[in-house]
Formats: sequence, C-alpha cells, structure tokens
Amino acid sequence: MKLPDADHAVTAAADPRFRADVLAGLAMRPRAIPARWFYDRRGSELFEEITRLPEYYPTRTETALLHDAVPEVARRTGAGRAVVEFGSGSSAKTPILLGGIDPAAYVPIDISGEFLRDSAAQLQQAFPDLPVHPVEADFLRPVTLPGAIADQPKLGFFPGSTIGNMEPYAAADLLRAMRGSLGEGAQLLIGIDRVKAEDVLVPAYDDAQGVTAAFNRNLLDRINRELEGTIPVEDFAHKAVWNDALSRIEMHLEASRDVAFTVAGETFDIAAGETIHTENSHKYGERGTRVLLRTGGWTPIGEWRDPQGWFALILAEAQPFPAAP
Repeated sequence: MKLPDADHAVTAAADPRFRADVLAGLAMRPRAIPARWFYDRRGSELFEEITRLPEYYPTRTETALLHDAVPEVARRTGAGRAVVEFGSGSSAKTPILLGGIDPAAYVPIDISGEFLRDSAAQLQQAFPDLPVHPVEADFLRPVTLPGAIADQPKLGFFPGSTIGNMEPYAAADLLRAMRGSLGEGAQLLIGIDRVKAEDVLVPAYDDAQGVTAAFNRNLLDRINRELEGTIPVEDFAHKAVWNDALSRIEMHLEASRDVAFTVAGETFDIAAGETIHTENSHKYGERGTRVLLRTGGWTPIGEWRDPQGWFALILAEAQPFPAAP
C-alpha cells in the first residue's frame, strides 16, 4: 500500500471548512476569506501582540472599563452564574470579571484548540477552585454547552468588540444564537467599539511596527502550510481602510504584481492591485448598538463608556419576548 506523501497528508488533515471557505473565497469576486481563519496558533499569538500596541486602543480602553464596571455587574448578575466566553483567545480580560462576580463555572469557547487549552490551563491555575470547561468550537455556529452547567444561570462574555467583525445581519443572527445557547433569563456582557475619527481608527489596524500586517499575511502562510498553497506571500501588502458608508474598517491583502498560484490543487490568478478582503470591523453609534442588541433578543440593562466615548461595555438580558402591540 502506498503511503500518502507529506503534502497530501497536510491537506487531508486540514479543517474541511477552512479548505471550503478558502477555495470559495478565492473564486468569488470580489475575493474574500472569513476572518475566523486568522486564528491558528501563530495568528492567535500575533493578535495578542496587536492588543498591546500603542495604536490599538480597544483593549486598554475596554480593560479599564471592565475594572470600573465589575462591581455593578456583580450586583446585577448575582453570584453563582456560569460564565460562558465566546471567542476566549488568551482570556486576558477574563480574570477581571471572574475575580469580581463569584461565578459557579467558566466555559471558554474558541476555534484555536491548542491556544484554548493553554489559556484554560493558565486560568485554572489562577482560579484553582473554579470549574473550567474549555470547548473547542467555532462560536459563529451553534455550540453545545457542557452538561455540567446545564442547570446554572449563565452570563455570556463577549469582549473586544468581536461583534463588529460580522456583517450586521450576521451579528444579529449570532446574538440570537447566543440567546438560544444561554437561555431566557441569561445575561450578556459585550464590548462594542464606537464610531470615531478616521485618524484614530486606521492606525489601530495598520500599526507602525507592522504587527497587524504580519497578522494579516499569516492567513496566506496558513493556506500555504495546510492547503498545499503556493501563494507568494511577499507579493501581498496589508491594507487597512475606513469605509464611512458602511461604518467599518476593512482589512485587505493587495497584490503588488500579477500573481498565479495553486491552493489544494486549484489554480488562481490575481492581478496587480486586486485584493483579498480578510476582515471587517464595524463601529456602532449608541442607538445602533441598542437596535442591534434588541434585534438579537437582548435588552440592554447597563452601560459603561470611557470619557472619550470611544468604547462601550454593555450588560444585556435575555428577557421574555413582549407581545406585539
């Protein structure tokens, strides 16, 4: 029996959803690949570097808000809730929340399994008496929560304004899915990035050190590694632009010359100046935020904002749906 060669083995071991999304995204016009595939281990590490950059205001702004908000969050949520974090990453902000609300359990959900397990182990050391149940999953799809927390009241945690990475219709769908997973009566603590000046927004996604550029191009490295890709990564430049009409920062990879390459045995040609759209980061005003949350089945019950109004932390509740008037 002939053993598969190394390249074929790599493709066979790749997530079939990754393969399907990449091939479909490179074939469509304009080309686009879902941002969730940024987060292999290296991508997750690079994102953690981004959160510490001077230009990247969301993390430090939200962290300060969380410190201020936790006492009131604890009063409103009560003790004994299971905290379910969607897209937990390194769980860097999580200890602030867990240390202030007396939770019954912690359930981190993330698509990057190795990174998830490392982060969960570190958090377990910090909170040795707290049950921690990591779940490796794409939280954009329905997630089955551990049976151990089935009967516990729940607090969803969705920091970082990750909701902004989705088109508004998809964001509303996700909020409805979260409500379905957490159940009526659950609460959700969510971070929302506000609309602000372009000269603040663009540098946050195109830093002087080039970390965000490396994060963006790492997606191409991942395609080459996992899908037998031959993409000339050095011929793609990171590009971040503010799209005012759609109220979002867009990240692209722009070809600096005409290129041809293969991915998983399929051939693609990209002309100089053509881009692969890799991420959106929508920014919401105050009223838009409330409409989005209500559309997703969540009623805002508390809100905290920084003095500049750059970011908001909102506590919402899955209240019973009212009868139509």
